[in-house]
Amino acid sequence: MTRPIPSQFTARIEGGFVVFLIGMRINKPWKIGTWWPVFSAMPRLLKELRAAGPASGFLGHTPLRPMIMAQYWRSFEQLEAYARSKDSLHWPAWVAFNRRIKGARGDIGIWHETYLVRAGDYECVYSGMPPFGLSAAAELIRFGKDQVGRSAARGRLAGRLE
Repeated sequence: MTRPIPSQFTARIEGGFVVFLIGMRINKPWKIGTWWPVFSAMPRLLKELRAAGPASGFLGHTPLRPMIMAQYWRSFEQLEAYARSKDSLHWPAWVAFNRRIKGARGDIGIWHETYLVRAGDYECVYSGMPPFGLSAAAELIRFGKDQVGRSAARGRLAGRLE
């Protein structure tokens, strides 16, 4: 278990980035042959992405709850390039999944949501937490005396709210 940081902090990332939420839902647990390959593929995909390093555009991920995670990417183009690359683990797994569930889409649910975040159009605060969410994929900034007015969400979004 990662140790918590015993202070308040925020995260900073230069430029825009992408938040990619992805998950699955097991609708028919007894059909293990349908959902197990999907469930077991994600750890291999994450290992491949971490090994590819920053050049892939993958910044990091955080599990949110069982079978749901947030991924952080430098750009949509890099996320899409990985998803469609026939040289990565994702594309063959996606093709096999669609072949396997043809006619049985109700057995397992999968979903994703993609959010494009413009530079500076986000805010976050963590207190007594290990790096989590965006802070696990970005630079950590501890709150200090120089951040007066930045201890509230409105202050961290200064100049961004209309």
